[in-house]
Amino acid sequence: MVLNAIADEVDILQKVTVRLLGEHEIGQFNYYLETEHYLESSRYAGQALRYVAEVAGQWLALLTFSAPALHLKARERWINWSPRQRARRLGLVVNNSRFLVLSERQRYPNLASRVLGLVLRRLSADWQEHWGHPVLVVESFVDESKYRGTCYRACGFQAVGITEGFGRSSRDFYEAHGQPKQLYLRELRPRARQQLRQARLPAELAAAEAEIAGPCPFRAPALESLLAQLGTLRDGRRGHGLRHRQRFVLACAAVCTLMGACG
Repeated sequence: MVLNAIADEVDILQKVTVRLLGEHEIGQFNYYLETEHYLESSRYAGQALRYVAEVAGQWLALLTFSAPALHLKARERWINWSPRQRARRLGLVVNNSRFLVLSERQRYPNLASRVLGLVLRRLSADWQEHWGHPVLVVESFVDESKYRGTCYRACGFQAVGITEGFGRSSRDFYEAHGQPKQLYLRELRPRARQQLRQARLPAELAAAEAEIAGPCPFRAPALESLLAQLGTLRDGRRGHGLRHRQRFVLACAAVCTLMGACG
C-alpha cells in the first residue's frame, strides 16, 4: 500500500493516528490479515480489541490484542507468580496476537514502533472501557526467522526466552507446529510484575480476580475417575422430568469442554 501525496516518513509519523476498529470494518480487517499476514489467519482467543493505524483515512497498520497464552515457562519466570496467582490473574495479561504493517517497511522503517507505541498508551484504558478491567502486561511472539523484533525492543519490550513451538488449536489444547518463537513482554504500568505476584492485588485490580476460583486443587492421580468425582456433588435440581443423572450430564459437559466447545 502506497500513501498518496505523503512521502516523507517524518510527516507520516507525526500524522499517523490509531483507533479501535469499527464493527462495519471487520470484513476488510480480516481480509488483510488472512491475505497479507504470514500466519494467514484473523482468528483470536477470548476477549480482544482490534486497532487501525491510519493517515488521512488510509490504513497503514492493523493490530489485534487478545487473550494470553495459558502457559509460558519464560513468562512465568519473568513475573515469578505462583500457579494459583497465574490462574486467577492471567486476564490482566494480553497478547499482541497480530501486527500487520500495510505500507512498505523499507520506506517507513520507524512506522511500526510509532504505531505500537501509540496503541500501548491507550490499551489499558480501552480494555477497562470494553471489558471492565485494565491490563498490566503485554506479550507477543516473534518468529525470528522472519523478523527481528526491532519495533518491540524500541517500545520497551524484553525478549525473555524462546517458546517450545506449540500453538493453540482450541480453547485448552495446543499442537506442535515446529516453529519456536521469541517471547517479548512489556509492563504497561510501573511495578506491574510486582503487583501480579504480590499476595493481594491493589483495590482497583482486586475485582478482576474476585470471581475466579483458581486452579483445580487436586492432582491427577487423586482424581481417579472424573465420573466418580462428579457423583459426589449435591444435585440441586428439583421437580419432575429429570431424566438423566446429574453426574452424566456434567460428564457430557466436561467432555465437550475438553474437545474445545466454548458454550
